[in-house]
Formats: sequence, C-alpha cells, structure tokens
Amino acid sequence: MGTAFAGDGGETAPATQPVESSGVDDARHPVPSVALPPVQELLPGYVCRHLRAEFPKLPSYQRCVELLPRCAAPLAALFDCLKGQCDGIAIADATALAVCDNQRIPRHKVFKGRAEQGKTSMGWFYGFKLHAIINSKGELIRLKLTPSNVDDRKPMPELCQGLFGQLFTDKGYIARWLTEILAEQGLQLITTLKKNMKPVPRTDFEKAILRRRSLIETVFDELKNLCQIEHTRHRSHFNFVVNLMAGIAAYCLSDNKPTLSLTKVNLLHSV
Repeated sequence: MGTAFAGDGGETAPATQPVESSGVDDARHPVPSVALPPVQELLPGYVCRHLRAEFPKLPSYQRCVELLPRCAAPLAALFDCLKGQCDGIAIADATALAVCDNQRIPRHKVFKGRAEQGKTSMGWFYGFKLHAIINSKGELIRLKLTPSNVDDRKPMPELCQGLFGQLFTDKGYIARWLTEILAEQGLQLITTLKKNMKPVPRTDFEKAILRRRSLIETVFDELKNLCQIEHTRHRSHFNFVVNLMAGIAAYCLSDNKPTLSLTKVNLLHSV
C-alpha cells in the first residue's frame, strides 16, 4: 500500500528530471519525455503542501485507509446502475483473484477462514474466484465472488436468473443438471465439447460465437491489468471489496470495452 503519509504535508517532492526524448517530435509543440515521481512521493510532498486551497479537507493516508470500508455499499450500488443488460447472447467464465503469494499462505492472516486454495490452468493460488457473465457488447451483467475452491458451475443458476437467450461457456461448465436448470429458466447452455464426447449439432452462428468466447478473457485481462482489481497487499477484507468494486466500476465506465461483432459473424456465415 506504500508508506503512510500525514495530512499536514511533509518534505517537498523531488523535482522531476528530464530524460531523453522518445524520438517522435511534434512539428508544432515538441514535448520531451519526463520521469514523474511516484504517487507516494507526489501526494505528501506536493499536493498536501501546495494544493491546500484546492483540497482544504484532504485527509491523511491513514485516514483514507480507515474511510475506505464506507465506500463498499455505494460502489455496489453504482455497479448495479452501470451494469449492462442481457441481449440474448451471454458468455460466462470465472477468473482467479489471488490475495497472497503462495510462499506466504501458511502465515497469511487477513483472509484466514474466508479465502481458500484453488487451482486454475496456471497453477495453484490462494484467494477467491470472480464469476462473471458478459453480453455481446463486453458489458458485465452478472458478478459473484466465491472462495477459490467453489466449482464454476455452482453459482450459475443464481447468476443466470432473469437472463434469456443463449449462454456460451467452456467445457468446465458441462453438466446435465445445469443444462436442465438453465433450460427451465429460459436459457440455453452452449459449451465447447470434451474430446471423448459425441458431436453435438450446432448452427454456424453458435460455432462462430463459441470460437469468440475468449472475449470474456479479454474482459478479465482489462479488469486485472487496467483496473487493478487484483493485488496481494490487502490489509483487510473490507478494503479488498472496495478495491474490487472500484475497479469493476471503472471498467463499466470505460468507453473502449472489447465487443463481439455480431454483424461480422452473420456476414461470415451467410455466404
């Protein structure tokens, strides 16, 4: 989380040192590249000292940490307002959210009794799973957080309530009981097949969507690498939830979500 800083300021942040130009010059206003100081140095050294008029009630770092739990409920309500709507094509998957490095699992205390050990294609981890369903526009429409040892199929009946059309998943969601439950809810489950399974009749459109099911992996990549929903330095489970919901809200507000071009899919298979 970085070094705590007091709200009354501190030493002035070190001046930024210019570095070599990137080599791409603007003909009108050439701007050389500069090295910016870290946020931990910029906030106490510059903001708290020189921007008091703009931020008269700026709290200290420690006070910010104490106030974070109050943001959990408003952020959850914000997501409920920003989430997408079902458009008849949904893609589901789950991603790992590690809360500590594997070497520190025996002495980890923050999530003791809440997080569990789980395994993905990338190996073992300690933390949670984020189960998500997106629509063809790349918008999040359903989310659920579970311990990492929960089967990916278990939360699906609850998550899929109110959805319609077709749900595309990988072969990890194959189960007759799940197919029957979702069918009763008005949702057709379409999965990739295991090698030892008999072929299942699919339309060209369904085959095309299954090949583009990796769209949800792109969404997870943006959530983790751009919105920073995963890190291993949480000090409390409340702050973990706030960090998660803040990243999800940031993604929902993004204008450049990965999308599924249904027009191209239709044109491709109408020839």
